[in-house]
Amino acid sequence: MENALHARDRAGVQDFVLLEDYRNEESFIGNLRKRFKENHIYTYIGSVLVSVNPYKDLGIYKKEFVEHYRNVNFYELPPHVFAIADTAYRLMREECCDQCILISGESGAGKTEASKKILHYLAAASYHAKQVEHVKDKLLKSNPVLEAFGNAKTNRNDNSSRFGKYMDIEFSFLGAPLGGHILNYLLEKSRVVHQNPGERNFHIFYQLVMGADDELLQKLFLRREPELYYYMNQGGSTRVNGIDDAAQFQVVKSALTVIDFTEEEEEALFTTVASVLHLGNVGFTENNGQAIIAQEKSVSSVCKLLGCPEDMLKDALTHRTIEARGDSVVSPLNRDQAIYARDALSKAVYERQFKWLVKKLNDSLENKDESGRKTLMGLLDIYGFEIFKNNSFEQFCINYCNEKLQQLFIQLTLKSEQEEYKREGIEWETIEYFNNKIICDLIEEQHKGVISVLDEECLRPGDATDLTFLDKLETTVGSHPHFLSHKLADNKTKKTLSREEFRLKHYAGDVTYKVEGFLDKNNDLLYRDLKRTMTKTSNLITKSTFPEDELTSKKRPDTAATQFKKSLSQLMQILMSKEPWYIRCIKPNDNKQSAVFDDTIVGHQVKYLGLMENLRVRRAGFAYRRPYEVFLKRYKCLCPGTWPNYQGSAKDGVEKLVNHLGYRPDDYRMGKTKLFIRLPRTLFKTEDDFQHKKHDLATIIQAKFRCYSQKKKFLQMKTAATLIACYWRRYSAKKLLEKRRWAVKVIRSFIRGFITRNEAENEDNKRFVQCVKAEYLRRLAHKLPKNILDKSWPHAPGSCLKASDLLHDMHKKWLVRKYCKSISAERKAQLDQKVVAHDLFKNKKQSYPKSIARPFVENRLTSEQNSLKSSAFDKTTKPEDEKTLYCTQVTKFDRHGYKARGRILVLTTKAIYLLDDKDCKLKHRLNYQNLMGLSVSGLTDGILVLRICKELKKDKCLGKNIKHLDEEERAESTCLAFHDKPDLQFAPEEERSTF
Repeated sequence: MENALHARDRAGVQDFVLLEDYRNEESFIGNLRKRFKENHIYTYIGSVLVSVNPYKDLGIYKKEFVEHYRNVNFYELPPHVFAIADTAYRLMREECCDQCILISGESGAGKTEASKKILHYLAAASYHAKQVEHVKDKLLKSNPVLEAFGNAKTNRNDNSSRFGKYMDIEFSFLGAPLGGHILNYLLEKSRVVHQNPGERNFHIFYQLVMGADDELLQKLFLRREPELYYYMNQGGSTRVNGIDDAAQFQVVKSALTVIDFTEEEEEALFTTVASVLHLGNVGFTENNGQAIIAQEKSVSSVCKLLGCPEDMLKDALTHRTIEARGDSVVSPLNRDQAIYARDALSKAVYERQFKWLVKKLNDSLENKDESGRKTLMGLLDIYGFEIFKNNSFEQFCINYCNEKLQQLFIQLTLKSEQEEYKREGIEWETIEYFNNKIICDLIEEQHKGVISVLDEECLRPGDATDLTFLDKLETTVGSHPHFLSHKLADNKTKKTLSREEFRLKHYAGDVTYKVEGFLDKNNDLLYRDLKRTMTKTSNLITKSTFPEDELTSKKRPDTAATQFKKSLSQLMQILMSKEPWYIRCIKPNDNKQSAVFDDTIVGHQVKYLGLMENLRVRRAGFAYRRPYEVFLKRYKCLCPGTWPNYQGSAKDGVEKLVNHLGYRPDDYRMGKTKLFIRLPRTLFKTEDDFQHKKHDLATIIQAKFRCYSQKKKFLQMKTAATLIACYWRRYSAKKLLEKRRWAVKVIRSFIRGFITRNEAENEDNKRFVQCVKAEYLRRLAHKLPKNILDKSWPHAPGSCLKASDLLHDMHKKWLVRKYCKSISAERKAQLDQKVVAHDLFKNKKQSYPKSIARPFVENRLTSEQNSLKSSAFDKTTKPEDEKTLYCTQVTKFDRHGYKARGRILVLTTKAIYLLDDKDCKLKHRLNYQNLMGLSVSGLTDGILVLRICKELKKDKCLGKNIKHLDEEERAESTCLAFHDKPDLQFAPEEERSTF
């Protein structure tokens, strides 16, 4: 709780005990408003929990919240209903002390939801076993059943509890729920027959009509139209947004199965509900002052459902048997009396059915195992103090109940305060408070109280009325300071009281009650004829709830007020035997709107719930108390003598701490185990100092944590490095071992292979031979011949000889192919000519070998000769259709005397030309057709002899150059000497035929 003190200006204080101006109601409401705006709906008054209904889901009841509040000290976490439930549960389990949680508040304040959340927490936090889970299911499923039959929509709340409920949950010594028991108080049975505008009857009526299947509705003679039934349509709210009656009916049916209802019991339950609806539709007319049933069909339906004689029920609804001095007189009822009788029967049937339902739930929840130690957890969900515009008998009973609960609260609070002071050895200081025992006595005192006077008026013979009851009150308790009526009031007060009202000054405020209906509601009469008819029914529920011995009993039943007084007294005894915890529920507005906080409405509830009185009693002594260990642990940093760790006892440390903080003697007391601080401002100042000190602490913590974090990181890294190095060394050693073993194996294998290398391939030398082959191939790859003329080839081992020959041949072919692919067209032509020359001159001409390397050239003239040839021969003498194939400079030898003459030899596509080497004038022209052959010697000379036809010997152009050969050759020849011994260049293949 101390964790949130620094945020008190924004979100208020979590405990009203720490409120500075605790006597001011506006300050109280302001703190509630602050917390409500911040969605903090829970606030403490000491151990009392104040809950404001948020009208929305805040998401604070999930599983993680259950675990968050589980086994945590009460003040360690923010206020929550789970904190109350957990503390009560732990004390019950650990100290074997019965506990009870009292939940009170107005309708719509969230009482029912609070009780559900407590049950939810107990189910989640308690011992888990298969059998235990079944008991938990029963406890949880009892809620929707009780809500269906005991809750209704009001103008203030869509799910308002119209009865008081006390549930005892039985636990084993392990904290496992074993069973439970339910007590119900003051069911609002008048709602069965009447609803105010905007309100509805009990949920079960609407759930049955809207949710039952067609077969069940037909069996119950009902229709799926709630507007048709008088007991359902008076409020005009048969259908409500946000309420799914059909779905809820299925939930109820499922719950009935879990809590061990048989099909017969379930059928009887729904049959009884349907019979009440049909009773409401029984109308009456009047003839000569006698009531006549107008809707006999409805009566017939009731009789069929309950299994009673129809004539008997008709008579009971329209007649009354009066017994006086042993005589019986049957008196007819008028219309109003018949309606009263019908409504009385409906209320009685529904009320007794509700009691039967509670008894059935108790039978299902009862723990059959009596062995072992057991403890109880009580849960009281009861109406809060009510002040309406018109307050009647029901409000009187409710407010009386709250007076008793307030009396119990004051007694137990003061008692607990005194016991704590005594335990801690602190002197008890008298606390002034309003003791409402005087009001309780005014209501319940024997022979003098309001209830006694009301009973006397109901029992006395004569015409007792509500006004005679008021007169009797004025006579009996008129002098009481907390009673006031119109007759006893002063003139000013009379204006606020009518003659049919009286006023009681309750602890929560003055309440004015209207006496109209007090006697009827207290008598709660059901005519004997109707009771007799109900005893004749065959319905399982009505037959057991209307026993026949009730008719024969001469004892008058207790009045409603007396029954309530007795049950309330029994409840007080139960609560006094347990350690109580309180939850006060408040609704923030009347419109069920979230985030709307109405100060006026909240102020009324604060007053009616007695919260200011609770706070005043709690604050009368010391506002704050904590064990020494808790206080020292939180605030030890504020004193150098206690920081960081105090070596002595916690009490001595706290004493040194408060002295250092400058507490005045009246500001605190030192108990045996706790420190008591009187005023909140003392605690607030201490907390503020602590909040400022937090910055220094944070710096120290950060430094220490950073040191710790870095050291931890370093150690982790060091450990990781060592571990990695260890594993790496291990891995490396294993790899080295494997490598060495492999190396030894390989070496051994190679040695054996080397020894047996010349043998046929086997397992011993196979690998060695393979390696030899691989090594030979690697060496061969680096020493291959680079060109076709290189005839060298590396030596091969014996195992590779065959492969070497194949590779040698393949490589030679590859070089040839590579060389062939690399030569150009011109080069290829040169080579082709070289081949021809080879065929002509190899081994025939001595100068041939020297000419092989010299390439053939088409033109061997100088540039001057070429220029002269071009102008003197090509343009003037050579025909245009001839192409020059070869040009070179030659020496011509005459036939006579062999005189040498310089000439230029020109070969064209058709003829041979000899030109003068000085002016390139034509000297000879010889067609290829006239050429008979060529002759050369086998020596190293460069002489070429052209042989021509015999007929050309007289050609002057040739005759002087041609010598006559013998007859057999029939040819002439011309001798030419080639400069530089040029090779012959032959014409292309297609023209070679001309030679």
